[in-house]
Amino acid sequence: MAEKKTPSKRKKPASSGKKPAAKAAAAKRVPKPGKETEKAAPMGGAPAPEAPFPALPAADLETLETISRNVMQSALKSQKLMADMMRRSLEGDPTLSPQADPLHASPELAKTWENVLGDPELLLQAQSDLYRGYLDLWAGATKKMMGEDAPPVIEPEKGDKRWRSAEWTEHPMFDAMRQSYLLNQRFLLNLVNNAKGIDEETRRKVNFVTRQMIDAMSPTNFALTNPDVLKATFESKGENLSRGLMNLVNDLERGNGRLALTQTDMEGFEVGKDLAATPGDVIYRNAVMELIQYAPATDTVRQRPILIAPPWINKFYIMDMRPQGSLIRWLTQQGFTVFLISWVNPDQSMKDATFEDYIRQGLFEALECVEQATGERQVDAIGYCIGGTMLGSALALMAAENDDRIASATFFAAQLDFSLAGELLVFIDEEWFKEIGRLMDAQGGVLDGRTMADTFNMLRANDLVWSFVINNYLLGKTPQAFDLLYWNADQTRMPKTLHLYYLEKFYKNNALSKGEMELGGHRLDLKKVKIPVFMQASKEDHIAPADSVYRSARLFGGKTQYMMAGSGHIAGVVNHPDANKYQHWINEALPESREEWLKGAKEHPGSWWPHWKAWLLSMNDAQVPARKPGGGKLKPLCPAPGEYVKVRS
Repeated sequence: MAEKKTPSKRKKPASSGKKPAAKAAAAKRVPKPGKETEKAAPMGGAPAPEAPFPALPAADLETLETISRNVMQSALKSQKLMADMMRRSLEGDPTLSPQADPLHASPELAKTWENVLGDPELLLQAQSDLYRGYLDLWAGATKKMMGEDAPPVIEPEKGDKRWRSAEWTEHPMFDAMRQSYLLNQRFLLNLVNNAKGIDEETRRKVNFVTRQMIDAMSPTNFALTNPDVLKATFESKGENLSRGLMNLVNDLERGNGRLALTQTDMEGFEVGKDLAATPGDVIYRNAVMELIQYAPATDTVRQRPILIAPPWINKFYIMDMRPQGSLIRWLTQQGFTVFLISWVNPDQSMKDATFEDYIRQGLFEALECVEQATGERQVDAIGYCIGGTMLGSALALMAAENDDRIASATFFAAQLDFSLAGELLVFIDEEWFKEIGRLMDAQGGVLDGRTMADTFNMLRANDLVWSFVINNYLLGKTPQAFDLLYWNADQTRMPKTLHLYYLEKFYKNNALSKGEMELGGHRLDLKKVKIPVFMQASKEDHIAPADSVYRSARLFGGKTQYMMAGSGHIAGVVNHPDANKYQHWINEALPESREEWLKGAKEHPGSWWPHWKAWLLSMNDAQVPARKPGGGKLKPLCPAPGEYVKVRS
């Protein structure tokens, strides 16, 4: 008889079907796919808040391992990237030399905070406000965790796009993080802005630098504190970080070691085809400019032509973007003969070009060409931004030389009095002048377009820097084609002599408005300019502030009309009537202050262009048969937009 065996009490190996401890624990923690799980309700019975990112499906360890592997690979690649950057810097490229304090603001920061710390009353008030804010925030956060509603303690500034994701307000953790950051921001800026014994120049620089640091420390800029990045990391298993790192590598390689932040698809547009496509021809070219004459769009045209002097710090086609928004196309459709100066994108051979060269070889030679092309001796001139600064200087020079070829002048967002010139004044001091000079010498006598782009991007860092850091490097996305950002990235170089002269004479010394500027052996006096003037300003312009433009309008000796548009430096100027956007304010008087002007100003909806057109026609509305480019003494050299505008920096 066979012996009866009893079952063994030894543990079966893992392969017998039992789950390993780690997998079993994971299975308990994470719901199985397809199974509905009941959310635990907090006290009071309210439903638990939604998670800021989706739960992992069955938290299979393979997913966690993939995320860990991608994050680790990104970290290793980052180390190599940093080593390459340090090596390039140490190799001696002067344009890559590290600047711990590029704005040379350390003395101003030290002085300001010394004054802050020496003011017990200011400190006590600021700390009391911060403490009270945090108490209210804690109470509100507790309510939200309990499923109750709680009004925010602090809200971001109007137009701050960093907090658009719903999680920043709906999820208690991210909402508390957002409000905590905003409370600290308010605390620091209040201390800086209310410090006693600080001159305006110092306060402006310290405020700017403090804002730069605050913006950089925003929780939106870090992967672990940005709900959108956390979502993307879990959904893509960390591939967003790998893609983002490659985007960063590509931007550094494109900038030869300097970060050339990609804001748009630079292959998404073609100048002359998608942008700057209004028909016309280049009828003249010299070392500093090409002159474009645009084709007529009507059978008859106004007798007196228009000549536009755009800024040379940007490409002119901001006024000729898409057809539906083009100022130049609109002017031709209204029956004007339009000429435009397209400035050269200068190389090292132009390092010694002067401000007077741009006036005489640019504006004055253009006036001669317009007369040869149309037979008309006088024009209505337009100057945009720095082109307007040049136009105002040229008008004072023409008044001194009894030159009356400009019958009226229109200024788009242009300054002649720089005492209230806005945030760009932060960059005007001796140390910054030395740094700019050093950079231009290192580049053979020109300032590269990237430096100019970086400067303007800093003025709106959250929109033009950090939003792309998040999109490109943390979310791992590729920027889409956007015409305005394409234009913004299509910067021009600056000749050393011209650029330093402009910064010193206007921003630093405000010489033109003071009557201390000389050109061609003449001391310039804007009071001698008696022609009609139209000064356009934009309410939210941070480059040519509305107050600064108003002070400029009062410098002329003739009748000047000041008009303020809604929006900023670009959208306030380029606002096609068909868009039905924004508004503008009109007041024919020009009292001593803009505050007084505003009291008498009437608001009108939409674009200001029709009002300006009526102003132009009120001075001269005689009509002649339409003029085609090449119909006069100057023959076409090439189709618009010409060759100079296509040269990239």
